[in-house]
Amino acid sequence: QVQLVESGGGLVQAGGSLRLSCAASGRSFSGYVMGWFRQVPGKEREFVAAMDWNGRRTYSAESGKGRFTISRDNAKNTVYLQMNSLEPEDTAVYYCAAGPNPYPVPTLVSYNYWGQGTQVTVSS
Repeated sequence: QVQLVESGGGLVQAGGSLRLSCAASGRSFSGYVMGWFRQVPGKEREFVAAMDWNGRRTYSAESGKGRFTISRDNAKNTVYLQMNSLEPEDTAVYYCAAGPNPYPVPTLVSYNYWGQGTQVTVSS
């Protein structure tokens, strides 16, 4: 059974940092792109960042550029999202996703495995 389990969310003040982790299990993720998305109630799930299998290519949304960094440890089947200089607008449920893509892409339909999400709340 494939599982993606996110952790590291929580409550942080504006300007603070959080590091999200996503542990993947249940199959080989060789060749899979790993990505992060986020969603607030009443809005569509939006792309945050993604990284290809060997870490050579990343793609990030404008909203997080310069503040969010995606990384992965294939030996641990884990992907991370380091979030710095957090803003109240970053408050959302953050989801980890995996998809069989050669390049990091921002589209939801390109990912076929999803985690349950972790809540990030940034207070002003």
